Amino acid sequence: MKFEINKKEFDQFPELESDRLKYTRITLKDSETLFEIRTNTKVMKFMDIEEMKSISESENLIKSITESFNLGTGISWGIIEKSINAFIGYFGFWRIDIRHCRGEIGYALHPNYWGKGYMKETADKLIKYGFGKLNLHSIEANVNPENLPSIKLLEKIGFRKEAHFRENFLFKNEFKDSVIYSLLEKDIIKE
Repeated sequence: MKFEINKKEFDQFPELESDRLKYTRITLKDSETLFEIRTNTKVMKFMDIEEMKSISESENLIKSITESFNLGTGISWGIIEKSINAFIGYFGFWRIDIRHCRGEIGYALHPNYWGKGYMKETADKLIKYGFGKLNLHSIEANVNPENLPSIKLLEKIGFRKEAHFRENFLFKNEFKDSVIYSLLEKDIIKE
C-alpha cells in the first residue's frame, strides 16, 4: 500500500491517450471551447456553479488549473477527440488531499459528444493513472443527486455511494443536496 502522493508526476505534465482520445494540458487556446462548455445549459444543469459570463472567466479558470498543477494540488486534462483533433471536454483531479492520498474528480463533456462512451473511456484511463502513477488511495466525486447520468457513470466504473448530505449547499438562494461517491484503489485491483 502506498502512503504518499508521487510528486514526480508534477515535474512534467503527463499527456496520455486512450483508443479514441488524447488527454492534454488545458491551455489558453482552449478558452473559447471551455467557455462554450461552461455556458451550455445542458452541461450546467447540475453543476451548481454559475455559468461563465465571459472568455476572461474561462481564461482565469485555465490559469487556476495550471497553478494547481504547478503546486501539486490538482491535475486536469483537456479531452481531445483524436479523429477531429478537437477539445471536447475535461477531466481532472481538481483537488488532491496530499496528506490523505485522496483526489476529488470533476469533469464535463460538450453535449455534442454525449452518448458515445467518451467519458467512461476517459474515467477508466485517468482513474487508473490516479491510482497507478499519482499513488492516490481513494477518489471521490461530489454529485448533485438529480444528475442521474453522472451517477450512472460513477457506479458503472465502480464508485460507491458514501454519503447523502441534505441541503448542505447554497446555490442561487436554494439549499441543495450533495451525494458523495468514492472509489478505493483496492476496489479496482480486484478486477
